[in-house]
Amino acid sequence: MLKLHLAAAAVAISCVSAASAADYPVKSIALVTHSSPGAGGDVFLRELAKGLSPVLGVPVVVENISGGSGATAMAFLAKAPKDGSVFYGTTPTFIYTSLLSDPEFSYKDLDPLVNVFEDPELIFTSAKGPFNTLEDVVKKAREGRGAWGAANPASLERQSLERLKTATGVNASVVTHEGGGDMMINVLNGSLDIGVGEMQELSAQVEAGELRILASLTNERLADHPEIPTAKELGYDVVVRKFRGIAGPQGLPADVVAAWEAAIPEVLESPDFKKWYVAGSLKADFMTQEEYRVFINGFAEETETFLRDAGVID
Repeated sequence: MLKLHLAAAAVAISCVSAASAADYPVKSIALVTHSSPGAGGDVFLRELAKGLSPVLGVPVVVENISGGSGATAMAFLAKAPKDGSVFYGTTPTFIYTSLLSDPEFSYKDLDPLVNVFEDPELIFTSAKGPFNTLEDVVKKAREGRGAWGAANPASLERQSLERLKTATGVNASVVTHEGGGDMMINVLNGSLDIGVGEMQELSAQVEAGELRILASLTNERLADHPEIPTAKELGYDVVVRKFRGIAGPQGLPADVVAAWEAAIPEVLESPDFKKWYVAGSLKADFMTQEEYRVFINGFAEETETFLRDAGVID
């Protein structure tokens, strides 16, 4: 599939060079994330920046703009220059925040540009704690003492845990944070039984023996971690899809779009970048702007339906 996208991108840009200063006249590019330093969204953009800079031919930096579960970052992007100098790292959070909190600027005020990855969500616990299996966690929650952690109130991780509560029939407390780093600390110190996160932000602690992964929220086991069971096979039908992509302010010039549609497949094929994302269990899932727009609109519609059916929004 990636080869097909590569061919499509090559046709789309024709003779246009992704790094041509004449077609894409910016001196540097900023990638904005609502995530705190060290969280999944932050790590993704910093690694992407390393690969993008030589391909686009300009410095690429990451800026952390926290607040309002992504609302502050979305407002910043919506008012940013439309010259291809500022972009936003998209995850399901910018959809959930838009639907749950009615911010001044929502996902509709940004323009999806490209998708890069599908990022499996994992349930983890402290390796020094009492939980060896997901059922151990559920058993404690059935006794009315469960405390589960999510990165922020308007996140896919939060909805994942709410769905897990429904699937297990327990009423655990879901404690939200402004970023994944703070949440992980509370899992490590035992304040929370479990958290939900991605491999690239967990791998160092897993390798150090500090964290234990209990299950993935995927349809199938991860190819590079077949030892991790899915929640679904454990009897809890909770499957979520976390995307990681890029959006910009509305009205991006065609040459900027073409440059990114050409650059991302090239970066995904870079040996160093590939080594990083394979190790982090990320799945390459490149989408052109047209494809990504369709995907985002469909994801937003499905999410809104879920939230209404669950009584979260009217």
